[in-house]
Amino acid sequence: MFFVGIDIGKNNHVASMMDDSGKIIFKAFSFSNTSDGADALLSKLSSYSSNTADFEIGMEATGHYWLSVYSFLYGKGFLIHVINPIQTDGWRKGVEIRKRKNDIIDSILIADLIRYGQFVETRLSDEDIFSLRNLTRFRSYLVESISDLKRKVVCVLDQVFPEYQYIFSNIFGKTSKEILRQFSSPIDFESVSADTLEQLLTQLSRQKVGAAKAKQLKSAASNSFGITFAKDSFAFQLRALIEQISFIEQQVKDTEREISRLMEKLGSPITTITGIGNVTGATIIGEIGDISKFSSPRKLVAFAGIDASVSKSGEYESTHNVMSKRGSPYLRKAIFQAALIASFKDPVLSAFYQKKRAEGKHHLTCVGAVSRKMCNIIYAVLKNNQPYVPKA
Repeated sequence: MFFVGIDIGKNNHVASMMDDSGKIIFKAFSFSNTSDGADALLSKLSSYSSNTADFEIGMEATGHYWLSVYSFLYGKGFLIHVINPIQTDGWRKGVEIRKRKNDIIDSILIADLIRYGQFVETRLSDEDIFSLRNLTRFRSYLVESISDLKRKVVCVLDQVFPEYQYIFSNIFGKTSKEILRQFSSPIDFESVSADTLEQLLTQLSRQKVGAAKAKQLKSAASNSFGITFAKDSFAFQLRALIEQISFIEQQVKDTEREISRLMEKLGSPITTITGIGNVTGATIIGEIGDISKFSSPRKLVAFAGIDASVSKSGEYESTHNVMSKRGSPYLRKAIFQAALIASFKDPVLSAFYQKKRAEGKHHLTCVGAVSRKMCNIIYAVLKNNQPYVPKA
């Protein structure tokens, strides 16, 4: 049996191989993170055996750079172990007196770790769950992008038309966004009649607003204290920002449709839990992956980073502990958002929340406690693959 350790890099990877006795067969074989590089590694391994069963390959889960190598070798039928870098570091401390670290040494250490078999393998999700994680993280990125763009819009409006924010209760509603796209500065309103503006508002809002809003806009525009210096550049910027927001909002909808398709395919009972809808449920499933890798709900709580951190030194022990915030921030946010809803809508969790409030705890502290309770529910629902039934 041959044991291959691969040290993962962004552009290049380094492989070393040893046999059952620990004898190094080759070391420091560098190959690029390309198809040609992967083929070069395959050719190198094939020169020792044409049977993929003669090899065990190990690599660290370093960022996302290992995925391409893993996908290639998995497709060729190799047995691959993906391990956490923390385990490699622990192994290094045990066998490396000088505590050296470089690509060559790391690849040999990984091969040796695989040879001894004293490691806990990182369990990989199946393709659908992995896709959920990709899509929910992408959606999170899109939503954050929209928030950033909205802040920029408000900044521009504060300069060119500060009165506008008092005219619409939601300046990013469908009607308001279209008005801003067509009339990007107060001067633009001077070229349109009140009747035309009224008709446009009536059409955009489906007759919810009309003459009164048109009059209000015309009046605010004519008396605006916004700057007129370089107004064309501000108007261009505002139109571009509004168009970007509309485009990304459509991307969010498209992403959510794809998430819903995958959730329907998986048929997970997680959405039966109060406060967990398709997107939140998809985020939780995608971040957790295989629930069986957690031996207890407490370990899921720790993985989400909603366990309480403890500050203790000598005789001092803090009386005010906060969330450790380790683990996946996406999972933590999803569970906390679900707990926020469940604190008021789920009979069991709401009673628990009210009990904590009666003890004088802060609202967010109580929601954090509900989050930990919710982890128990999530664990049970996913472990047993049974729907959640709240008890009154």
